Amino acid sequence: MGGWIILKVVYTRTWLKTLRRPVVLIFSFVQPMMWMLFFGFLFHRYALDSIGEGLSYIDFRVPGVCAMTVLFGASQSGISMIFDMRSHFFTRMVSTPADARLILAGKILSDVSRLLAQAAVVCGLGWLVGARMNMAIGPVFQALLALGLFAATFCCMSCLIAMKSQSQESMAVFVHVVNMPVLFTSSALVPVKQMPEWLEGIARWNPLTVAVDICRNALLFGERGSAGNGLILLSILALLMFFIAAVGMAGVKHEA
Repeated sequence: MGGWIILKVVYTRTWLKTLRRPVVLIFSFVQPMMWMLFFGFLFHRYALDSIGEGLSYIDFRVPGVCAMTVLFGASQSGISMIFDMRSHFFTRMVSTPADARLILAGKILSDVSRLLAQAAVVCGLGWLVGARMNMAIGPVFQALLALGLFAATFCCMSCLIAMKSQSQESMAVFVHVVNMPVLFTSSALVPVKQMPEWLEGIARWNPLTVAVDICRNALLFGERGSAGNGLILLSILALLMFFIAAVGMAGVKHEA
């Protein structure tokens, strides 16, 4: 019972911090929306017949922008941890008998639920500007699961960087250095089949491509059976990064 209380307290506190300081929330909304509107209408005549008959670029882009929203938001997950470190709240929190894994899990679950809510809003806005999507319960759940696992992976990575660097400058470097390469070597912007051969090989191993393709196949074509391997891969990455981040947090707790 005590573990669930810790999880709930950290989860609730993280949400309240976000609502009280909505700068990150606004930024992670505005930038993907600009990409969707500008790129969506700029390339609305872009041929996508190789992906699906009658598929427009705005249809193709919406799942990609949802994943971009998750990527940009998840990579900034550690920033709030930096503030907690500077106020010494983080040190006091990890100095308690509470399991460090539960503290980390509460924060990650809070950030992931926020990012999924943002992705859902972006998806709704995409529908308003003319994107066609399959909004049945099964495909939507599959898309959210893929995005949630991807979000958990990058949130854990961001928190790990924050704990190791304890510097906002290092977090800023991480956000900018990681986000753009991950984005531009994925299928969020263009189909993998239409990339140069060397880039196609990189894109197929990009976790963002895996998440985007699952999300896109579910929301555009209602496909569910082909996502198994991708979801397994994303699950392994999420668990691996959580374990590494939890070890890092345990190390901080030991030092405290």
